Amino acid sequence: MRSLKGAAAAGVILALGSAALAQGTSFSLGGARHDATAPVELSSDRLTVDQATGETVFTGSAVIAQGGLRLSADTIRIVFAESGTSGARRIDQLNASGGVTLVTDDEAAEAQAAEYRVPQGLIILTGDVLLTQGANIISGDRLEVDLNSGQGSMEGRVRTIIQPGR
Repeated sequence: MRSLKGAAAAGVILALGSAALAQGTSFSLGGARHDATAPVELSSDRLTVDQATGETVFTGSAVIAQGGLRLSADTIRIVFAESGTSGARRIDQLNASGGVTLVTDDEAAEAQAAEYRVPQGLIILTGDVLLTQGANIISGDRLEVDLNSGQGSMEGRVRTIIQPGR
């Protein structure tokens, strides 16, 4: 993984000490950067749309993919917001629940739920989060990923397994 830089990253994380790891840790997610202008592909077993509110719900093996980023879950709900004075709607947020998996070219994360704040380029995974970067594993209660910078932060009894030299 280019984002953990092997033994150098292991030294940094070990230098933090167990107390710091219990509170939270930050790291780089090299594969998390993506092209927000790339086409978005959505698929599921079922699609429900509320015409009055615009709420759109994908259920059953729901998948949203854009460029090298793929989010899958049992259910993905799209929340729209008014865009300026024109009254046009834009996607504001995606909420995923049940067996959430987020995959990039270099990393994979699993959680119970996820929230993707589209305008901010921010993904928040919660509930038994497990992030895998090559042979390295980080787990915690909450993972926040900034897709614009590729930076991530894990919180809530963070534990890590680092494979030096891999």
